[in-house]
Amino acid sequence: MEYMIGVDLGTTSTKAVLFDDKNQVVTSANKGYPLYRDVPDMAEEDLNEIFDALIEALTDVVRAADLKEGDKIAAVSFSSAMHSLIAFDKNWKPLTRVITWADTRAVKYTEELKSNGLGAQIYKKTGTPIHPMAPLSKLLWLKEEHHDVYENAAHYLGIKEYLFHRLFGSNKMDISIASGTGLFNIFNLDWDEQALAVTGVTKSQLPQPVEPYEYETNMVAEYAAVIGIPVDTPFVYGAGDGPLSNLGVNAVKPGVAAITIGTSGAIRVVADEPVIDPKGRTFTYALDKDHWVVGGPVNNGGDVFRWARDNMFDAEKSTAALLGEDAYDLMTEIASRIPAGSEGLIFHPYLGGERAPIWDANARGSFFGLNHSHTRAHMLRSVLEGITFNVYMVSLALEEVVGGLKSIQATGGFARSPLWRQMFADIFEQPVTVPEAFESGSLAAVIVAQKALGKIDDLYEIEKYVGASNTYQPDPENFEAYRELAPIFIRLSRQLQTEYENIANYQRKHSK
Repeated sequence: MEYMIGVDLGTTSTKAVLFDDKNQVVTSANKGYPLYRDVPDMAEEDLNEIFDALIEALTDVVRAADLKEGDKIAAVSFSSAMHSLIAFDKNWKPLTRVITWADTRAVKYTEELKSNGLGAQIYKKTGTPIHPMAPLSKLLWLKEEHHDVYENAAHYLGIKEYLFHRLFGSNKMDISIASGTGLFNIFNLDWDEQALAVTGVTKSQLPQPVEPYEYETNMVAEYAAVIGIPVDTPFVYGAGDGPLSNLGVNAVKPGVAAITIGTSGAIRVVADEPVIDPKGRTFTYALDKDHWVVGGPVNNGGDVFRWARDNMFDAEKSTAALLGEDAYDLMTEIASRIPAGSEGLIFHPYLGGERAPIWDANARGSFFGLNHSHTRAHMLRSVLEGITFNVYMVSLALEEVVGGLKSIQATGGFARSPLWRQMFADIFEQPVTVPEAFESGSLAAVIVAQKALGKIDDLYEIEKYVGASNTYQPDPENFEAYRELAPIFIRLSRQLQTEYENIANYQRKHSK
């Protein structure tokens, strides 16, 4: 038996999934780690905690495979969160923790890039919207506010590249991850000269761009021994989690959108060449040089649902723990008692600023329309509807760029909720299909590994392994409520945007 492992490097956990030679899941292991928010707008991870999580997850699934004589791990391949940045000195000593996509401390320098016109010029070549998430902005922040780090930095990597460097001594970055840095020219597939000039960073400080099919062997023997695999086991670079999510749910044909809601979320479609939005609202990231994922990410997804659980449904959380049930199941049952539209209660979910569609790190959340008749249940349903309306706003921008959407493939934590799936179908007025395999990112990483090793000819082989467990059709009874509310949600988000900076600055000034 030949096994492969797909690794999903996430914001708060790393998951390793073991697949057999028929691409069926055998077992998985998930190891979590904290996201450090020591000061306002910070979102960092510890390098050693992530490295340990990777080693532990790989060790667990290799042991669970119980390899017999003749069995082997044919490859390990990666799906990774994008936009992270780590600085190292000339001796490869880390000078920072992992500065993640969720870190918005570079907001000041992002706004300067937008206002002086340089941001628009760089976006048109890199496909990465100008936002504090991107390493482009993070480098400007380091340069101005942590000059000692900036001056001593000889190398800059993301989290996946750091793991590969520690395991193999390499210094490479796949073009998918590179295309999310804001520093990479997606038309000539190299680091962009203008972006480098703006940040003051040189090519020598950045890793070598490679195809997602590149792989390393000759692992440090100590780590190979701990994991329980040969040192020459191929580790395939793979790609960013967004592009691989599209592949993993077979959303690669024209008009087929993939919607992912995990901690954050995104809606994406695949094009055969880079597509730039004249208004700068959507990203274009590489899956490989022949497949480009166009879409928009949202900061506020499942983490907002978690916020509602922790702050409004503590009793249900405790009850669920006592009964051995999932608190989210209890909460969605409560929300399902409220009619579509939450009887006129609207929630803007911008608890963590926002990327698409408004690209405003100062954005803040709000309930609008509260009256005496509204209850916790109304607020909960409006939270779910607000997250969905926001993704719908992104889809409207996406349709301007790539054309109309025909159907939706759903993945991520929300795909487990029948209420939420139906809500997406009703608000989008599109069928929503949920694939059988929830481990879509890891499966896609394994498909990339199979192409890298010559076991398959193209990525479309994944269609054989992605089934549809259910398709949710739009419910016409809910159309009227959502059609009336959607324009109010959109207009209100624009009106509130005039005050987001003021309230964000107030919060920063008075936060403890």
